[in-house]
Amino acid sequence: MKKCSFCGRPEKKVSLLIVGKDGNICSSCAKDASIIVKEDEVSKGIATARALELAKPKELKSFLDQYVIGQNDAKKVISVAVYNHYKRIKSAVSFDNDGVEIEKSNIVLVGRTGTGKTLIAKTIAKELQVPFAIVDATVMTQAGYVGEDVESLLSRLLQAADYDIKATEKGIIFIDELDKIARKMDNPSITRDVSGEGVQQGLLKLLEGSVVSVPPEGGRKHPEQKLVKIDTKNILFICGGAFDGIEKIISKRLNTQVVGFNSIKDGERIDRENMLQYISPQDLKSYGLIPEIVGRIPALSYLEPLDKDALKRILIEPKNAIIKQYIKLLKMDGIKLEFTDEVLDYIVDKALEFKVGARGLRSICEAIMIDVMYDMDSDEDNLMKITLEYAKERVDILHSKKLKAA
Repeated sequence: MKKCSFCGRPEKKVSLLIVGKDGNICSSCAKDASIIVKEDEVSKGIATARALELAKPKELKSFLDQYVIGQNDAKKVISVAVYNHYKRIKSAVSFDNDGVEIEKSNIVLVGRTGTGKTLIAKTIAKELQVPFAIVDATVMTQAGYVGEDVESLLSRLLQAADYDIKATEKGIIFIDELDKIARKMDNPSITRDVSGEGVQQGLLKLLEGSVVSVPPEGGRKHPEQKLVKIDTKNILFICGGAFDGIEKIISKRLNTQVVGFNSIKDGERIDRENMLQYISPQDLKSYGLIPEIVGRIPALSYLEPLDKDALKRILIEPKNAIIKQYIKLLKMDGIKLEFTDEVLDYIVDKALEFKVGARGLRSICEAIMIDVMYDMDSDEDNLMKITLEYAKERVDILHSKKLKAA
């Protein structure tokens, strides 16, 4: 009687028996073997690198294009940096002994609020299927002071990885509001700057790559917990910030460099409406980031300010566009939702008026749609068409309420 060479169960007691030349294996043992192989690949970093072999930088950018409108320069920079990062992980587990060690390329994205910094980072992590955590830099303070320690970054990533240390060590951390930890002046501070320069000093070892003891549940709330050691050398850090006012620093630097007979002609070629495109690491240092931090974030890119056309495309084109979300929500209740072109233009104009970028689109749409979703009748199929008059009425009502509250 044929039986499994691993568990010994006879053919009659298994759903499938795979017969080989020198032995047999049942379907249950084959599944267990597959799980063991995958866990081993993940522990060695092979699985992530192998999955990424099919996604070249152009393919990564194409995936980002489905969710993020515009920002081609930023998408190119992050696609190349992420691809090279995971190639670096692959090279670490290979057997090449040529002495060449690839260094990590952390990324910083500079752009106004609502231009898509967080969205780009979340989307790239979704494509790679690696643990991803978003951390706000404004809540962090130097060790020993009220606030969160720098190590809380790794606690968030560990929780996102379901406490799998090996997966955590190959994840991505997005540090938002990096500009808020800039020191107050371009000179080293003589007093403690516990939420600025002090935090930057604490970030150095994480960005560079070191073994850090991390409290799994977050530091001070559970002091009795055992610490977990995490190696950060293969964790990719993507930083983002609005860096409000950095355009003045860029403008000052460009003006000081324009000297000589052709100064007026060179000055005319500068795009004054989008100074961020000329940003350099020197400007980040002048803004208040310490040189050591700037040196550990070599990939620098900017996000262009969103104009009317870009905002309208964001409203309707991406896979998860806001308008598509509302259409799907009402479709689940048997209602067909339509927006006129005038309404879409009105929403975009209001978002530009509020000066909060793409984030403003959602709040304006919510103001228009709240009563529609509250009063809708899902008993029968019907058409719901949002007109310009109705949209203006709802936004005006919301605006008047805020004025009364103020």
